Amino acid sequence: MLPALLLVIGLLVGLFTPRAVRPNALLITAMVSAAALLPLWGTVLIGVGACAIFVGLMADFNDLRDATAYSELATLGAIAAFSVFFNRMLHRHAHQLVQVRSVAETAQMAVLHPVPRHLGHVTLESLYLAAAAEARIGGDLYEAIHTPHGVRLLIGDVRGKGLLAIQTAATLLSAFREAAHDAPDLPHLARRLETSMSRHASQYPGVPGSEISERFITALLAEIPDDEPVVRTLTCGHPPPLLLHRGEVRELQPAAPSPPLNLGMWVRDGYHVDLAPFHPGDQLLLYTDGVTETRDRSGAFYPLAERIRSWSGETPRQLLDHLHRDLIAYSGGKLDDDIAALVARRHPIR
Repeated sequence: MLPALLLVIGLLVGLFTPRAVRPNALLITAMVSAAALLPLWGTVLIGVGACAIFVGLMADFNDLRDATAYSELATLGAIAAFSVFFNRMLHRHAHQLVQVRSVAETAQMAVLHPVPRHLGHVTLESLYLAAAAEARIGGDLYEAIHTPHGVRLLIGDVRGKGLLAIQTAATLLSAFREAAHDAPDLPHLARRLETSMSRHASQYPGVPGSEISERFITALLAEIPDDEPVVRTLTCGHPPPLLLHRGEVRELQPAAPSPPLNLGMWVRDGYHVDLAPFHPGDQLLLYTDGVTETRDRSGAFYPLAERIRSWSGETPRQLLDHLHRDLIAYSGGKLDDDIAALVARRHPIR
């Protein structure tokens, strides 16, 4: 409605102000705003309407014989034509942006498909939020697989963004889906993933950012056995998970964290596995650093453990829905990084 409102104001200014006051600025603003806000037919109508208002006012004032009036009318006509051209350019770029976003979302979903809601005695829910700042493909990832050793979980964050990040994420997910079934324990699984990622990085020596020191992935592996009320975790430079037990929130800090994947040359004493109780009704929250690095207007980081305590009794889906809304509210709707989260809830063995 803004362009039409500007035309009406311009008409009123022309009718009820001295003749020396011309509403040209309002008419021009109406045409330019129409180019940005309206479709083609709306832009054309606003342009024709602006020129018609000017001609009508000049006729009412008997100024049509004035050469200056013709010059101003020619200027308005030129701006109207430019507005139509500008409208077409904006439409084309908007269409291209929609296509780019569609391709990005398709690529993201092809790699990061939804996890199964039920695996063995575990209920799972996932959350993925793309950063609102730019339409870039992120490298956050998660996966859950039921194996002979129990339910095995992976959450990770590839350094960087773009197609290279999604390609790296796809490689890691493929390696995990293959190795999770037959790796006897989490250290063997981590070594398999490390080998796959090192091999992948070595295939792109000429790509900027593909050097070993730059192509790393923080990751967390978790294993929930079918026949034991425990959870085993292995941390590779990733934020520690949260264990929710009867209203309490416990951060499962690793006793001996390992470096991120693709930096395995720094692993000297092998990978260390941490063990924690995981009883029926307990929930495990895995997340990427986009969650805890979300800031409010004052710059304070998001207090995840404090906020999530009040939702610990909710179902996995409700818990993630609360987290989703709270992150948006806390950041004022401005997420600076992609966010991924995975919740696993254990049920009694029947």
